[in-house]
Amino acid sequence: MGTAVDLMPKTRNSGKQLPPRMIERRRTLKSGKVWIGYYYDGRDSAGKRKEFPLGTDLLAAKRKWAEYESKPVPAEAGTMSVLFDKYIRDEIPKKAARTQLNNLAEIENLREHFGTAPIGAILPRHVAAYRDNRKTKKRLRADGTVRDPGGKHAPVAANRELALLSHIMSMAREWGYTDKANPVTGVSKNKEKPRDFYVDDEVWTALYAVAVPELQDAMDLAYLTGQRPADVLRFTVHDLSDTELQVRQGKTGKLLRILLTNDGSRNLLGQVVDRIKARKVRGFHLLMTAGGLVLNKGTLRTRFVDARRAAIAAAQADGKLGLAARIAQFQFRDTRAKAASDVEDLTTASKLLGHSKEDITKMVYRRRGEVTKPSR
Repeated sequence: MGTAVDLMPKTRNSGKQLPPRMIERRRTLKSGKVWIGYYYDGRDSAGKRKEFPLGTDLLAAKRKWAEYESKPVPAEAGTMSVLFDKYIRDEIPKKAARTQLNNLAEIENLREHFGTAPIGAILPRHVAAYRDNRKTKKRLRADGTVRDPGGKHAPVAANRELALLSHIMSMAREWGYTDKANPVTGVSKNKEKPRDFYVDDEVWTALYAVAVPELQDAMDLAYLTGQRPADVLRFTVHDLSDTELQVRQGKTGKLLRILLTNDGSRNLLGQVVDRIKARKVRGFHLLMTAGGLVLNKGTLRTRFVDARRAAIAAAQADGKLGLAARIAQFQFRDTRAKAASDVEDLTTASKLLGHSKEDITKMVYRRRGEVTKPSR
């Protein structure tokens, strides 16, 4: 904080915004900045006057003042908007960049509906009403651009917002803003239908055949590791040992070690890594363009869209209209689901994707039916 060089006189009610017996102190630091702290002008157990620190945040200080006075929290210090601001300041910076953008957009919608409500006044029926009446607003993509997802996406967006609201209310209990039960608990979510498109081998082969080398590398790495596209793009030679590829997932922070050998021999992933390393002439990233640039999200999208368009045209020229239609549904993110679906054992698939619960792998990423025997 720095060393104080000047102590401004205290007052028992510094400004009309402070309640009785709340003191504001100001100190000018060597840096020139003014430090402001708040105190409660009270008495100790012996009846002697004593100042109790309330902190440097005015709204938080008013909440503590209310505890000392055994009075209701001032309205401006106990609204949901205050809680949203604290969550943005203290919790969102701990999350991945994409999650931060999503959370900020979600809080924008939550604030419009709940912002002026007292924290303790939110009840399950209010949460349920929000779920049912949620109107789609502009939301941010991970790259910062704005999209309006349309009405059909509103139920899914509402579910994400309620999940965030639930965490915010849980943190409110930890921070001492409320002692009431989390009002989101027990409120049912809107039904969601997970994406169920499976990239069959014919679709995969058709697109792979017309892909440029860096896209083929990206497809191979994404499929064999089962990782998210953003994580695959970050792979570097520093993540490699003789026998493992080490992955730190950007979304969850989970650390995985994916084997490059089976019983002493290079497996398919190991062979792909060796192929890429043999072709590399510079740079640390595994995925590079032919021109020697790091393959980024935008370039990967462009390469993939171009290959998909070429694959569709080739299938149509061969009269394979059904194949062309399936290729048109293929998105690069489906590669992760293909990896999960093609691994026979659910437990192994879940570990590969980095899931702590197999239910997520099974419900969202396993897109092929279970193999079973006929009745006879």
